[in-house]
Amino acid sequence: MSNFFSYKSISRESIPDALEKAARYRLLGEPEEAESVCLDILQADPGNQEALVSLILAVSDQFRKERRPRVELAQECVAQLDDEYARRYYTAVVSERDALAYLDRGNVPALAYLRFVAAMEQYGQADEVRPPGDDSAKLRWNACVRVIRRRQLKPGVEKESYEAAELGGKEA
Repeated sequence: MSNFFSYKSISRESIPDALEKAARYRLLGEPEEAESVCLDILQADPGNQEALVSLILAVSDQFRKERRPRVELAQECVAQLDDEYARRYYTAVVSERDALAYLDRGNVPALAYLRFVAAMEQYGQADEVRPPGDDSAKLRWNACVRVIRRRQLKPGVEKESYEAAELGGKEA
């Protein structure tokens, strides 16, 4: 029965309205709907940068419910961004949101700490190429520091344990 239905294409003229709808769905806490709209936009206009950013955010909004394969999808979308700063910044956003989801799922706090540190390193790399007047990477860096302090996260395991958890932990 699933082969019976096919997607309907949207017109390029409707893309601005569709982008607004995607943003509205995210604000309403409906990231799956936002993701669907973004996929329709990208079908009509492959490579649309605004739709890619919205898709990255909509997909990463879902990490707390489903990390894998959502993290990989978000990373694939980031790789399609044209701008170096945007790629660096949204790589860090995906990492930060992954760290939050990892922590909220009751995983080892020391491993969550390492994930936040990785996100902060990526924000630092984004800050190196930021456009004048854009301190978004610094704002997100500070948010990571606040989570680390508020949740009292600390290092406590070796890198090998982190890598082992990535390959075979309960989040695989």
